[in-house]
Amino acid sequence: MNPTAPNHSASGQVTFLGAGPGDPGLLTLRAVEALASADVLIADPQVLDVVRVHARAQVDTPLQASADAASIPADVPALRDTANLVMAAARAGKRVVRAVSGDPGLDGYVAEEMLACAAEGIVFEVVPGIAAAVGVPAYAGVPLRDAQGTDVRFVDARTADARCWSEVGASDATAVVSTSLDSVAAAAGELVSAGRKPDTPLTVTVAGTTTRQRTWTATLGSVAQVLKAAKVLPSPDGGQPVIAVVGERSAAAQRDRLSWFESKPLFGWRVLVPRTKEQAASLSDQLVSYGAVSHEVPTIAVEPPRTPQQMERAVKGLVTGRYEWIAFTSVNAVKAVREKFEEYGLDARAFAGIKVAAVGEQTAKALVAFGVKPDLVPSGEQSAAGLLEDWPPYDPVFDPIDRVFLPRADIATETLVAGLIELGWEVDDVTAYRTVRASPPPAETREAIKGGGFDAVLFTSSSTVRNLVGIAGKPHNVTVIACIGPATAKTAEEHGLRVDVMSPEPSVHKLAEALADFGAARRDAAIEAGDPVTRPSERRPGARRRARS
Repeated sequence: MNPTAPNHSASGQVTFLGAGPGDPGLLTLRAVEALASADVLIADPQVLDVVRVHARAQVDTPLQASADAASIPADVPALRDTANLVMAAARAGKRVVRAVSGDPGLDGYVAEEMLACAAEGIVFEVVPGIAAAVGVPAYAGVPLRDAQGTDVRFVDARTADARCWSEVGASDATAVVSTSLDSVAAAAGELVSAGRKPDTPLTVTVAGTTTRQRTWTATLGSVAQVLKAAKVLPSPDGGQPVIAVVGERSAAAQRDRLSWFESKPLFGWRVLVPRTKEQAASLSDQLVSYGAVSHEVPTIAVEPPRTPQQMERAVKGLVTGRYEWIAFTSVNAVKAVREKFEEYGLDARAFAGIKVAAVGEQTAKALVAFGVKPDLVPSGEQSAAGLLEDWPPYDPVFDPIDRVFLPRADIATETLVAGLIELGWEVDDVTAYRTVRASPPPAETREAIKGGGFDAVLFTSSSTVRNLVGIAGKPHNVTVIACIGPATAKTAEEHGLRVDVMSPEPSVHKLAEALADFGAARRDAAIEAGDPVTRPSERRPGARRRARS
């Protein structure tokens, strides 16, 4: 029986799922599959956002960890509130996903919930996750074993007794200690008291596998001083969990060469992308691959044309054979035509016999998703000018129809229309949608923009500059300004912004790549000068104090 298949029996089923140490990319394929079929999602608070994105929109995520005591059979022992939630949902015939941080096999409370399921005959499965004690050192650039096969011991400082510390302290094994930031020095003291040398190398990693990750290298004897000198202790956040790796053979001394995650070019940078989540999806993925945190802020809103009759006539003309070509210059144009098709009960088959052109990778993808493969995509620059470079002139011998349908925004330039007319084509330049300035973002985001809370802003057009400044204010002068081209850069400068990065070509992905190159050069310069590597936002007054608080 597949535990995540529909179950029509009286009892439901439970999937105990490990969500890993924090990086959403560490969820397993099986975990994503189980989440997609869940009726009820009960997750530890620290991993709820990691797993919820893979669940159905209708999934129930109970916030109150309680269950009706009357629903618990008399012969079942009392359980914690979370366990009662799991059992109550399973008794109701639901498919339940119980998501925990790290791996469920290392969670004693989850073992209690599994036993409760077994006692009632409720079907359950376990989807392992990456344990923090394994995943965090890997992201910190600290291998736990060397070629000689070092012994590895895992210690939970919260539950370790004197015997445990004695055994680990008396050995030369690599010790992976799960503890809290303000308890690291105490754990180090336990190991020294048990026989480890005070000069034994040690690394301490907080917020492991996330873009907030920070790692410090010290020794058992110096860790308290190192954390104090780094001004991370004392701190009101001293109770946050950390993973400490102790041992002469744990490669702590080589961390400067093995720290692959924290050395990403934009590691920890908050990058503002003035586009919607849909428009910025692939760009955000690219920024994440560079170690950045992408924050999307829409600067324009799309609305239907004020007079839809022109668009309605053009769509009907597609069906009746009025056009030889249709040219899409944006994803929004594809969306507008698709919505009009659906309104008339049409689908992609209505494009039969019509040549389709598209500007840009995302526009072409939107067409493919609609069921239409573009006949023409610019081979060079992804712009109206690039499209004209490849567009064939009208030939009355080979082209039975001389007309092009061009669905566009109300504020589009005339470059493409003029170029097509020069090539001999008649153009129906139709307003398919209107672009208006979006509503202002939340106050917190506006404050971060004006106060230097973002490390960089990517401007992909002149309108994004004007609209962002209009709805949210001018970015702080410590924020790195990256522009997609000269026209956008000129608009940014006209608004009093210093342009730091220019894309070598008008492509959002080349723009992100140029920002990553800028970040890498900035990082290399700091290291060469012997300075700490900081983010641009940490240069504003009081920034580091606020970051630590």
